[in-house]
Parts: sequence; structure tokens; C-alpha cells
Amino acid sequence: QVQLVESGGGLVQAGGSLRLSCAASTSIFSISTMGWYRQAPGQQRELVALITSIGSTNYADSVKGRFTISRDNTKKTVYLQMNSPKPEDTAVYYCNVNRPGYINYWGKGTLVTVSS
Repeated sequence: QVQLVESGGGLVQAGGSLRLSCAASTSIFSISTMGWYRQAPGQQRELVALITSIGSTNYADSVKGRFTISRDNTKKTVYLQMNSPKPEDTAVYYCNVNRPGYINYWGKGTLVTVSS
């Protein structure tokens, strides 16, 4: 069973910065796509950012230019650097590891609250 542990969530002021981390236990981390998703109360879970095994990234339009996803294969960790967060970014952020046909797991989530 794969374990994903998110950390770094908390309270941050609008315009500040925050970095989320997600450590994965899977042996195939390096060939998996890692993603950050979020879910606000009463809303659907949505994609925030993805990073593939070769480093290609994809971001939700709402966070482009503000958030950056990165990975460290040696540490089996994916990060989400959140710059200039807005109150609308408040949500529970979930880490995901995906390798089609092999694994697809989710972390427990970490709450990010952005105050104005």
C-alpha cells in the first residue's frame, strides 16, 4: 500500500507564500505523475497542478503564474509553492500519485486557509 503524507498547510495571509510538501512511499515514484488537487467546502475536487515523470507541468488557470509544482525523485517528494495566495485558494489540498495500470493514491489532505 502506498502512503502519501502532505505537510505545510496552515494559515497564510493573502499575498504571502506557503509551500506544501508530499512525501510518497512508492517505489515507482520517479515514473509516476504527481498532482495537487484541492477541495473547498461545497465544491468539487479540482486539479491545481500536475507534474509528470519527465517534469512536464500543467496548472489550473486560476493558479497559473502564482503556484509552482516541483518534484524531487531522490526524496520521493512533490512540492507546491504557493505565492501570492488569495482567499479563494482556501481549501483542503490533496496530493496524488498516479501511474496508470499500477497505482493511483491520494493523501489525507492538508488544510490551507488564506486570510485577507
